[in-house]
Amino acid sequence: MKLHSFRLVVIGLLALLCSTAQAQTNESLWRGLQSGESIVLIRHALAPGIGDPPQMQLARCETQRNLNEVGRAQARRIGTVFKTQGLSQAEVYSSEWCRCLETAQLLGLGTVQRLSELNSFFAQPNRAKPQTLALKTWLVAARHERPLVLVTHQVNITELTKVFPESGELVFIKKPSTLNDEIIVQGSIQTLD
Repeated sequence: MKLHSFRLVVIGLLALLCSTAQAQTNESLWRGLQSGESIVLIRHALAPGIGDPPQMQLARCETQRNLNEVGRAQARRIGTVFKTQGLSQAEVYSSEWCRCLETAQLLGLGTVQRLSELNSFFAQPNRAKPQTLALKTWLVAARHERPLVLVTHQVNITELTKVFPESGELVFIKKPSTLNDEIIVQGSIQTLD
């Protein structure tokens, strides 16, 4: 009986240490974003399915895969997370896909600017390398006074960082100074329940 109680105490202490370490890591991610040393990439919130319908048109949301109510609530919740971290305003850039634009708008962090370098290349994988290079070039040149938030797609984040994010996942990267800089992933925060 005493051995069982001791094991429970040890397990409880390990869980506490892990949660404390995770909280410290998350605090570090948010500080880096606030200071401008980091950038956050967000995979759009939950939009059930994969890819887009064959007749998808960029200018017509009804032809695309879009956020559902869970995704909309998730996007608003992500915005609340930013605000609880003291980030009520950001420079927000988004893919031109409707699910990304809606995610970016529902964050409530400021005016959303469209950035074609964040557009999905899921249906055109031959665009992955040149478009990722164009995004990295943009990141190097970007001058911003507020935290930089980029809302995009899984394929874009994976090609840039090698991370395969969940819907609504926040991937923090160190802002590259030159094109030769390796993209350094500092951590990520998942937001799906």
